[in-house]
Amino acid sequence: MLKGLYTAYTGMINEQHRMDVMTNNLANADTIGYKKEGSTSQAFDNVLAYKIKDLSEAANLPKLLSSPKAVDEYERNNEANPDYMQNRVRRVGMNLGVKIGENYVDYSEGPIKETGNTFDLAISDRGFFAVEYTNKAGETSVKYTRDGNFTMNLQGYLQTQDGDYVLDENGRRIRMNTALPVSIDRGGNITQDGDYVATIGLTDFEDYNYLEHFGENFFEPVEGATEIETDSQLYSGYLEMSNMSTVTEMVNMIAIQRHYESNQKVITTYDETLDIAVNQLGKV
Repeated sequence: MLKGLYTAYTGMINEQHRMDVMTNNLANADTIGYKKEGSTSQAFDNVLAYKIKDLSEAANLPKLLSSPKAVDEYERNNEANPDYMQNRVRRVGMNLGVKIGENYVDYSEGPIKETGNTFDLAISDRGFFAVEYTNKAGETSVKYTRDGNFTMNLQGYLQTQDGDYVLDENGRRIRMNTALPVSIDRGGNITQDGDYVATIGLTDFEDYNYLEHFGENFFEPVEGATEIETDSQLYSGYLEMSNMSTVTEMVNMIAIQRHYESNQKVITTYDETLDIAVNQLGKV
């Protein structure tokens, strides 16, 4: 009888997570080069054998309830007789609805905006700018971004708006003469008075699943990431804006609210049913 309470509860937790992801997208609607995120969900019967003893997750996350003995038996005999054990676990377990899955990033290109600023750069296709990022502890590391809103500081270095150094194709800082005009061609080559200065580095990855979101619009590779060359071009005087649609996100937000309210009504209905069972039927 109480299975419905747990099912509705997991549904509410899942919709709350989706709302958190969506509000983060909306908050970055005007962030240059931002790539929107999405969320996935999983049914409990698909992850039972793997998640029932998973202690790496927070205690308040919903999990499928099942007999520990049944899970131990499944782990011992699944390879020998998978069909029988699959049915066995399904009989013992209680399907408690939905489990929060993994988040994903939509790497599609955002709209291009013309600015007329030489140091504003947009990438034509795949690829990222390499940036020497410095954290609050003074530690430096290379991050990757689609945000090409750069500037030249007083020393002539090409930097992000936060003061991080943009790197060239050899992973070095780019320094220019502050007294001379700057020109940047489609290949990322920087020239001043006809003299070559440096080439802005572009890096691409074979599989974007090995990239993690860092901050608002930075990405960092994880173990397994493979760098590859890219033939993308740079457009000076343009910026790539966020690839999320405010209208679409608002429509999805309304849908999420409706789903959340539906699960609330289920819990309310179960609560009323239990109240009748405990306080009224017991008097008969």
